[in-house]
Amino acid sequence: MDRRSCCRCDGCAFAMAAAHYLVRVFGRNVKTGVEYDLRGAVAIVTGGGKGIGKAIALGLARAGASVVVASRTEAEIEAVAEEICGIGGRALAVVTDLTSSEQIENLVEAAIGEFGRVDILVNNAATSYLAPLLDLKEKGWDRIFDTNCKGAFLLSRAVARTMIGQGGGRIINITTVAAERGGVGMGSYHASKAALKMLTMCMAAEWAPHNINVSAVGPGLTRTDFSRPIWEDAERADRYLSAIPKARVGEPEEIVGAVLFLASDASGFITGQSIYVDGGYLAT
Repeated sequence: MDRRSCCRCDGCAFAMAAAHYLVRVFGRNVKTGVEYDLRGAVAIVTGGGKGIGKAIALGLARAGASVVVASRTEAEIEAVAEEICGIGGRALAVVTDLTSSEQIENLVEAAIGEFGRVDILVNNAATSYLAPLLDLKEKGWDRIFDTNCKGAFLLSRAVARTMIGQGGGRIINITTVAAERGGVGMGSYHASKAALKMLTMCMAAEWAPHNINVSAVGPGLTRTDFSRPIWEDAERADRYLSAIPKARVGEPEEIVGAVLFLASDASGFITGQSIYVDGGYLAT
């Protein structure tokens, strides 16, 4: 397992001042004026090298959290860790394949070894194949469920055991509007995310006595590489946008507010819930 920390700025007055400034400026929900102060917290973000995961990792760092960025692609997570350090934050990049139980355990050990605790886990990593169910191979089905659901479970369980000893924590699963509706061509993805939504509720019920809140954020169509085949195809994009009251594609940064809310004290009595950031798609 590869791991790399790019920050040793505890003794740097300038970096600390910059971090406090970023909490005031970027840790604030501009529309509501609410601040999400996560200084002192340690977060793990899977799939943190690009897209929504990268936006979440940066958002948590701007709110003051130390962030462990995990994915299979070393160059991407190292770049995100460097960016966090560049804004005065603290970060650790850990190459992790969520289909490997050993690498999942190593990820948690690396986070604790570097920062001493884990307060926030964001299960963002996901994979899919564009294939009709009649053509989808068993190996493809297993890969999707192993990453999107089983990996999230194993990592959540490992982190929850640590959180219990700390007195609690927050687990936030990134699902999708596809957890609520069927579709054509990505049935295994829809099913895996629906399973993750139910797992969110079950973990919330079991771990609430340990002061561990577990909720989900479900993005709608968002401008990432994952959804590029949809929003880059004008005909397909028009079809999707016609079903979205906001009539546009979401941006990765627009998912961050819901995550910060669930990671903060502002959501202390919320667990087992799903917040959909979808431009109104599920309202129609």
